[in-house]
Amino acid sequence: MKFSREKLIDVYQKLRMIRRFEEKLVELVAAGKLAGFLHLYAGQEAVAVGVCTQLDERDIVNSTHRGHGHCIAKGVDVKGMMAELFGKRTGTCKGKGGSMHIADLERGMLGANGIVGAGIPLTAGAALTAQIKRTGGVAVGFFGDGATNEGAFHEALNMASIWQLPAVFVAENNLYGEATPMEFVTPMRDLAERAASYRMPSDIADGMNFFDVYEKANAAIARARDGGGPTLLECKTYRYLGHYVGDPMTYRHKEELEDWRQNRDALEHFEREVVEMDLIEPDDLRRIDAEVEAEIDAAVAEAEAAPYPDPADVTADVYASE
Repeated sequence: MKFSREKLIDVYQKLRMIRRFEEKLVELVAAGKLAGFLHLYAGQEAVAVGVCTQLDERDIVNSTHRGHGHCIAKGVDVKGMMAELFGKRTGTCKGKGGSMHIADLERGMLGANGIVGAGIPLTAGAALTAQIKRTGGVAVGFFGDGATNEGAFHEALNMASIWQLPAVFVAENNLYGEATPMEFVTPMRDLAERAASYRMPSDIADGMNFFDVYEKANAAIARARDGGGPTLLECKTYRYLGHYVGDPMTYRHKEELEDWRQNRDALEHFEREVVEMDLIEPDDLRRIDAEVEAEIDAAVAEAEAAPYPDPADVTADVYASE
């Protein structure tokens, strides 16, 4: 699959932005500038970027509690995201959503979700909307390995298959559900096997390799857009940080983490590929690194200076019924 130089530069910018955004949040928590639970995406960047760089304004993404990477890959404004994490009025949800509820409907980000597996049936719903309205859009739902043991996963895939909905269900298998190794709670090593129960096509991608994710996702997205129905795409990946910031990570060995970082890192793999193929010069990548750093620093500065929400607006944008 051929990529233009401009496309590859955009891909690397998103990969680096996700990694540095998450690293910056760790620094801000350590400095006492951010509070609340943060579930970070560092390590899994190739999945979000490999899938979302193929989507357009017609397409909808449903995220998880670990959703910053999906947001950035779908084009959500980094300054708005940072302000949201600071609880400021200039945030994507006006400071009311926080990390686990970032949403931006204008960018096709239906939202992060703090409930495990809860975004999967929403993906089926968004796909049904696209099907009925004939928008040509595709709904993509991201979720972790643990979510495939939730009833919502099975119900949504069953319905999507029956109705042949234009959906791509992306299982990010990072080997751990919170602190529990996947093999303790799941009887198969390949989650993609579960698609057979619903007569649904499936595939497995190396979630640390942007090019492999892109190729496998490309086929699934094209199938959905052409009326061929849904796909379950399993991406085998690894999160570098804990389940949440502050997690002591006593459930996995230090050697395991070092092996993934040193031998399978998504950004290093991408850089090695494009440089060896003479598609991008190393100096260009370092320039992007500097630009990303400056953009994130500016986002932090603007977030710190922004006002908090007005208490009088506490019921604005809140919908409920008695």
